[in-house]
Amino acid sequence: QVQLVESGGGLVQAGGSLRLSCAASGGSILSTQFMAWYRQAPGNQRELVASITMYSETFHADSVKGRFTISGDNAKNTAYLQMDGLKPEDTAVYYCYALIQSVGVTLRAYWGQGTQVTVSS
Repeated sequence: QVQLVESGGGLVQAGGSLRLSCAASGGSILSTQFMAWYRQAPGNQRELVASITMYSETFHADSVKGRFTISGDNAKNTAYLQMDGLKPEDTAVYYCYALIQSVGVTLRAYWGQGTQVTVSS
């Protein structure tokens, strides 16, 4: 059974940095075709922060462009989100999302359990 395991969240002061990791494991993964980070603040809808394809094509939301950087390691089925210049409005639960091809399973979407990022002013 494929699962996504996130790590790296925490409490940081405004202007600080955090690095989130999301690793896909379990099952018999053939390829991780797409990975993304979403976030959801209390009272808000879940929003896309950044994404990366297996060909290293990236997208960053305007709200984080120039501050956050997504990267990936295909061999490790892992995505990272380097967050610099953090602002209080970045406070949210960050969720990893992935589209994974595994043995005996057609392309399927998976979500991580979420990791809390809190930025104090």
